[in-house]
Amino acid sequence: MPYYRPIPRTDPARPTGALTLAGGWCWFDTVEVLDRGAPSSLMPASDLPADALHHLTTPRAPIASLDMATPQIMGILNVTPDSFSDGGRHFDPEIALAHARQMAADGASILDVGGESTRPGAAPVPIKDEIARTAPVIAALRAGLSTPISIDTRKTPVASAAHAAGANLINDVAGFTYDAALAPFAATHALPVCVMHAQGTPETMQADPRYDTVLLDVYDWLAARIEALIALGIPRTQIITDPGIGFGKTVAHNLTLLQNLSLFHSLGCPILLGASRKRFIGDISRTPVAADRVPGSIAVALAGLAQGVQILRVHDVAATRAAFDLWRATLSAPRF
Repeated sequence: MPYYRPIPRTDPARPTGALTLAGGWCWFDTVEVLDRGAPSSLMPASDLPADALHHLTTPRAPIASLDMATPQIMGILNVTPDSFSDGGRHFDPEIALAHARQMAADGASILDVGGESTRPGAAPVPIKDEIARTAPVIAALRAGLSTPISIDTRKTPVASAAHAAGANLINDVAGFTYDAALAPFAATHALPVCVMHAQGTPETMQADPRYDTVLLDVYDWLAARIEALIALGIPRTQIITDPGIGFGKTVAHNLTLLQNLSLFHSLGCPILLGASRKRFIGDISRTPVAADRVPGSIAVALAGLAQGVQILRVHDVAATRAAFDLWRATLSAPRF
């Protein structure tokens, strides 16, 4: 089976006949054709099969009121005592609320609230504890902010409490495979979803992860999950995909996925990139402390934007917004 990876470009010297990628800011006129066990090749985008052309060029519909024609920043709000990135700094509800409001003021267009750490080696959190951490914070945010809110959970009762409190989207790091009732809940309540790839569970995922071909294995897994969600009544237009950087992947796996992110546009859904402050950034940039990985995180975020990634999930909203604004200014500046 061939896979079609558009070669995304943002250069202002756009040739006649070039196609807009997913209704966004990138264009392409060439596609890399990938196949398992065969060398890759290049082909003109005009020669794409009709279904592949449709998935790559159809503008993505708004999700949770977010316009997918422009990059969006998802601010991370971990209300856990043991987050890998912030060491539980926002576990106190008042501190969490203040931080969330600051992220919204800094330019986050959606806030992602999570009450269960999914760092490597983390154990599951009891449902009642996860609800107690997340639902009150979401309710307090909803009382004063119009910013869309995502609940980062694998569990239906947690998603239900979050939805009752005002959450607009379900972000499941297990790709809706951990709790069989979660996807039907999302369908019943017409909630958009983000489906992420992970190999294994947080407890085991970094214990020697292996793939046949990481890029195509992740793609096939996401494609199958999308079809399963559609069969349950969640429209493709309301599904976000996430290749799951750092979830059951080595440094080499992560870099391969980042180098080829544009392939995932062939799924016909928006792409979320969640690489902020992750360990592979520390390994490459020699920054063992997560809080010191802001420059590396921004570099990865900008690389994602250059491949048409619609949503950046980040800890450092103000810094990412500044980098995004400068990146966008260079693209829109007068030619001469």
